[in-house]
Amino acid sequence: MNFLAHTFLSGDSDEILIGNFIADFIKGNQFEDYSATVIDGIFLHRKIDSYTDQHPTVRQSVQRLRPDYGKYSGVIVDIYYDHFLAINWTKYTQTSLKEHSDRVYEVFQQNHDILPPRVQEILPHMINYNWLENYAHLENIEKALIRVGQRAKYNPNIERSIHNLEKDYQEFDQDFQKFFPDLVNHVNHFLSHLRA
Repeated sequence: MNFLAHTFLSGDSDEILIGNFIADFIKGNQFEDYSATVIDGIFLHRKIDSYTDQHPTVRQSVQRLRPDYGKYSGVIVDIYYDHFLAINWTKYTQTSLKEHSDRVYEVFQQNHDILPPRVQEILPHMINYNWLENYAHLENIEKALIRVGQRAKYNPNIERSIHNLEKDYQEFDQDFQKFFPDLVNHVNHFLSHLRA
């Protein structure tokens, strides 16, 4: 899953949200300077990624792209799924996407000093271009895919994958709708054990 899903799946805790968001920017176990709850968020992120990668419906989405994009197919599907979360947002929460996005940006700004340098670097762009809300629009999904392609060591024309999304839109949407409730249940189980 990508940025929007990870923020959504963090529940109400600011520290879980921070940990869940920064996890990709933390190498191995280099998180000893963070609070126990931020560390819980880091582990939540890794649990989400592991569960997502192993889910048969996600694998079906990935297989649809693998002939064209190889090992980057999973990253592309993560971005696609953020789009489907954005457009189906009201199925999963009564909080508006705008309210959610505003809260996330506010939490990150208030905790700017503890964010890893790379997160501090991307945060102004994330806020200025309102990445979280804009996942609802295909032109912004295309921009996200272009960014991934620019960072990739080997880029099999990742930016072209917007056409795969457009071509097989219903299939990817159906995959997401089938998978995401399973992920929500998995995460809620993890979070309930933390609270216990």
